[in-house]
Amino acid sequence: MTTALLASLFVFVLASFVGFEVINKVPPTLHTPLMSGANAISGIAVIGALLISGPKDWNITVILGLIAIVLATINVVGGFLVTDRMLQMFKKKEVKA
Repeated sequence: MTTALLASLFVFVLASFVGFEVINKVPPTLHTPLMSGANAISGIAVIGALLISGPKDWNITVILGLIAIVLATINVVGGFLVTDRMLQMFKKKEVKA
């Protein structure tokens, strides 16, 4: 294992623990605005993953880029669906005559 790979793995594990703790501490009233921000960040992740997985030869970078594209796209679509559903709760209901 190289030093750069070990340092990257350490940062990944540390970021995973910090992210898990931060997400668990979010109150429900802040969930919708944070979901919108997360959607924007995931959209940026999709673009970055598309750039990374560009070459035609299959190597570990292309495979990881493809996985990143799939997961970030699922996150963006799911986030927009959840946000839309939450916003539907604030619309006034039509009164039928």
